[in-house]
Amino acid sequence: MRTALTELVGVRHPVVQTGMGWVAGPRLVTAVAAAGGLGILGAATMTPERLRAAVREVRSRTDRPFGVNLRADAGDAAERAAILVAEGVRVASFALAPSRELIARLKDAGVVVIPSVGARRHAEKVAAWGADAVIVQGGEGGGHTGEVATSVLLPQVVDAVGVPVVAAGGFHDGRGLVAALAYGAAGVAMGTRFLLTSDSTVPAAVKAAYLAASVKDVTVTDRIDGLPHRVLRTPFVTALERAGRTATLVRALRHAAAFRALSGLTWRRMLRDGRALRHGGELGWGRVLLAANTPMLLKAAMVDGRTDLGVMAAGQVAGVIEDLPSCAALIERIMAEAEGVLRGLGRHVPEDRRSWQ
Repeated sequence: MRTALTELVGVRHPVVQTGMGWVAGPRLVTAVAAAGGLGILGAATMTPERLRAAVREVRSRTDRPFGVNLRADAGDAAERAAILVAEGVRVASFALAPSRELIARLKDAGVVVIPSVGARRHAEKVAAWGADAVIVQGGEGGGHTGEVATSVLLPQVVDAVGVPVVAAGGFHDGRGLVAALAYGAAGVAMGTRFLLTSDSTVPAAVKAAYLAASVKDVTVTDRIDGLPHRVLRTPFVTALERAGRTATLVRALRHAAAFRALSGLTWRRMLRDGRALRHGGELGWGRVLLAANTPMLLKAAMVDGRTDLGVMAAGQVAGVIEDLPSCAALIERIMAEAEGVLRGLGRHVPEDRRSWQ
């Protein structure tokens, strides 16, 4: 299936695996790339040295295109971008809008730039700055998310920008891919669906918690880092929501210290990144401090397997996923379903109007 996305990045199928921190490592990215999709390394939780090593590990396993997700607001964003250029990474994705200068630097080096956005105005901004494509995530998506459903946000963005649009939030099968294409998207991006594969390194106990969840077990809370975050509802998340302000800030400070030790960042660098968050999003210092919760609480679940002390970011599709296929089997199934749906739709089109088939 050829779309503007497959032509842009050189993959066989218009399916993207998002750059989830602690989840999207070399093993998962390699499996997605080998299956013909676009795998994206989750680099926000990696040191620059680990990022370089991870890129080289993927490169040693496959010669197919893959990407790296970066934090545009990080103090070392330029250093990380330079690693992508030096290592020949095909795609740079961003969870926040990268600067016009960073986009230009990457594009001049031949890197395809694909920011993720959650609003039409953000898509318009990065497209005007030169982004090659955008991933637009509706409110159904996991992790940090907005309020507008994909079915409403996606066509708005498609109509507003002149670059390929990849749909995220609520996708897990071939029917969803066809629906996204009908809205004008060039493909779909999925996080939770790829987390729940046999190629994912997430601990078995955590995968079991996802598989046991219903749609109603996926909720949105702002008590993790002060911003709306879609996660699995667990007793621990409920306890976070009930905790007082003092206890919350003490916990956040403890996690900030732990993340500093793990990431190798200095307190000065963390404070500088915090100032960027404040100025960009007008967050108070309390919320900046809370932001340290996210990487450590996610690590507790996604790496350490602590469903009792960790947070499990989850799209609403977690409530309808029931199996753990390999990435190859999953993408093959999605494409077969999509082709079947398209053939079925063709039967409802008069013979003289089937030239698209």
